[in-house]
Amino acid sequence: MKNDLTTGSVARTLIKFTIPLLLANLLQAFYAVADMIIVGIFSGHNSISAVSTSGQFTQVVAMLLMGLAMGATVLVAQYEGAKQSEEQGKTVGSAIILFVIVSVVITIAALLSGHFILKTLNTPAEAYDESYRYFMICMSGTIFIMGYNAISSILRGKGDSKTPLVMVTIAAFANVVLDLILVGYFKMGAAGAAYATVAAQALSMVMSLFIMIKNNTFPHFKPSYMRWDKKIIGKLLSIGVPMSIQQTIVSLSFLFLTSITNSFGVIASAAAGIAGKINGFAILPAGAMMMAISAMSGQNIGANEVKRAKQTMLTGIKLIMPFIAIMFVFIFVFAGGLIRIFTPEAEVINIGITFLRICSGEYLLLSIVFSQNGLLVGAGRTRLTLVSSVASSIILRIPLAMFLSRLMGFNGIAVAIAVSPFASLLLGGIFIHSGHWEKPLKVIAEN
Repeated sequence: MKNDLTTGSVARTLIKFTIPLLLANLLQAFYAVADMIIVGIFSGHNSISAVSTSGQFTQVVAMLLMGLAMGATVLVAQYEGAKQSEEQGKTVGSAIILFVIVSVVITIAALLSGHFILKTLNTPAEAYDESYRYFMICMSGTIFIMGYNAISSILRGKGDSKTPLVMVTIAAFANVVLDLILVGYFKMGAAGAAYATVAAQALSMVMSLFIMIKNNTFPHFKPSYMRWDKKIIGKLLSIGVPMSIQQTIVSLSFLFLTSITNSFGVIASAAAGIAGKINGFAILPAGAMMMAISAMSGQNIGANEVKRAKQTMLTGIKLIMPFIAIMFVFIFVFAGGLIRIFTPEAEVINIGITFLRICSGEYLLLSIVFSQNGLLVGAGRTRLTLVSSVASSIILRIPLAMFLSRLMGFNGIAVAIAVSPFASLLLGGIFIHSGHWEKPLKVIAEN
């Protein structure tokens, strides 16, 4: 299922590669929502609170692992473009060793600090026991989260976006079925949801390995490549660690906004939470485009096609902007109806409409920012994306939210959310225009 992303029409290749990524992102988002709905129907508000509270931390861990796995995407893509199969195989082998070690370390650390983490998150007393069980079960399956993300990242670098879609489809179906059995029939509550999630992730990881072996995705791979190669590990970390930090910073910045929002009461908290869910769905296409651009530009940089790599970013912006613009208009016009899907409470709907409409202003900025980041990540310049993310999330978003919330009230937080991507847009544009991302031309050429 691999594709050569260095030839043919840039637009056609990018669209073909992006669509499976978008569908995979949508499936992940939908089955996460289905997970919560099933728990709510069969187990009540304590189980919902348990899944929601523990899920905040497990989501941070997932984002951290996803960022780290991006190092594999970049190196595999650049070696694919350079037609260096042996180095690509060694990269895959070293990546497997690295990711197994990281998974084990995170699992042990999380299991030992479970009570501390849940207390830090101010877990409600009536939901504490279920939260702890959910947390411990999910964190025990960290290696499956890492495995799924690592394999998906490696395949994207190879030019294959279809296998990850197959994987997430299997995981989504399995997760929902197991939820209905464990939560619905056996009445296991949040623990049942956790077992369902871990089992689905394990199944998708095993199936993906089977598909890779069956399709002989890496024909030149040798078992001897699975070793700790300091040089390759160093490259993987130099690309992946900044991405992990970036993903974690973004997640933590929104947790901080949540604390500000909660100061305005439970109605505001509910409205902001619903707006966040809708915003998450709205920016999925831009996120898929970023992943596609990073893989495609990585292959082209590896093939010394720097102009085509930059053209990939520009084409991505042209393709995603109209789509996001339509999304913005739809959400702005039908904000009330969308919020009613989540709640019938008039107070929440009334203040949520204005909040959501203001927040939606970030969509257009993010569509450009994500495309810029895709090019920089593909070039291995993840430290630049980290700098722009810190500027947006920490330097601008949080102080602006604190100031505007005092000046404008609850809606001031929405303004801060809508405006903050401008910092990333500006810095990303400066980085790309300077040409610094081309130096050195390829990460694979670095010693």
